[in-house]
Amino acid sequence: MTKADLIDVLEIEASGPSKADIGRVLDALPRVIADRLGKGEVVSIANLGRFAAVKRAARKGRNPQTGESIDIPACVAVKFSCSKTLKDALN
Repeated sequence: MTKADLIDVLEIEASGPSKADIGRVLDALPRVIADRLGKGEVVSIANLGRFAAVKRAARKGRNPQTGESIDIPACVAVKFSCSKTLKDALN
């Protein structure tokens, strides 16, 4: 599903906001989530799931092409946990 497809579906489901309004919301959503995660907050969206920033420690890895051992630096990653509602809808 592309962004345009999602906008079309949301316009029908929401039956209120215009496609332009929905597009602006979809454009702002990643920025807002990234901003909040950067501040150490957890972002929970009902019936969808939860986004949280997690710290990953530095570790040793291996280059799959050469087999050479490499150092992977510590980083911050995003963890998504889907809601029970979403999980149940898929199963």
